[in-house]
Amino acid sequence: MPSRIARGNASRSRIRSRHTFAEQKQRMALSIRAIGPVRARAKITLANIACNMKRLVSFEQRALTG
Repeated sequence: MPSRIARGNASRSRIRSRHTFAEQKQRMALSIRAIGPVRARAKITLANIACNMKRLVSFEQRALTG
């Protein structure tokens, strides 16, 4: 794979992850205020699960409509 294509793929994956975190922070009003890393990790995990479930529902709706 040429180096320019590899760089392009790397930047695309970085953009996708940034959009995911931006959605969690803005749309889901995610702000981590917890005592201890275990509670903070639990909040982040629950937010990730909710985001993944929303994505799954949207993918299934797209599949049903066409």
